[in-house]
Amino acid sequence: MSRLQVLFGNPRLALGALFTLLLAAGAVVGSGADFTASSANPANTFASGTLSMVNSKQGVAVLQASGMRPGDAASVGTVDIENTGSLAGTFTLTRSTPVDSDAGNPMSGKLGVTVVDCGTFVGSTAPTCGDVDDVVKYSGGTLAEMGTPGHTVGALGNFPSGAKHRYRFSVALDASAGDAYQGDSSSVQFDFNAV
Repeated sequence: MSRLQVLFGNPRLALGALFTLLLAAGAVVGSGADFTASSANPANTFASGTLSMVNSKQGVAVLQASGMRPGDAASVGTVDIENTGSLAGTFTLTRSTPVDSDAGNPMSGKLGVTVVDCGTFVGSTAPTCGDVDDVVKYSGGTLAEMGTPGHTVGALGNFPSGAKHRYRFSVALDASAGDAYQGDSSSVQFDFNAV
């Protein structure tokens, strides 16, 4: 006779064996000496910074010139750019595609452009344009060439939060502009960007 037959034939013996097994299992599980410890760091908070700017001439032209003559002195305009975000940012200057009134004689190809960083504001005091610490960001090319290979606009730099710079734009009609450019016009949008 097998052991199973003996256990099934005698219910008391089967219950006793089952009870013994349960006690043994409980003793093994209950006798484990597990040590535990825990520590919590609640309310961990994460927030992003901001990158924003203020353009003193937002939505309007930096400069406008009319009645230009070939070889005359340049027309000048200034704009102030401030990093108003909480993060530092790398600032750049780009331009849109010039729109010329005469496609056959595009005036943008005869407009000499210079862009100068006059410096950083100290508090509310603006930097002086035209002094020895000016940094030329674009010069020696026309409006049509500005930003093209060989005529790149220099990086404006990394502005910490709160930094404010003044830029001076100068535009002059080249002395080589002949009669074909009389009455012509050219317009462009300058865009300051930050990343």
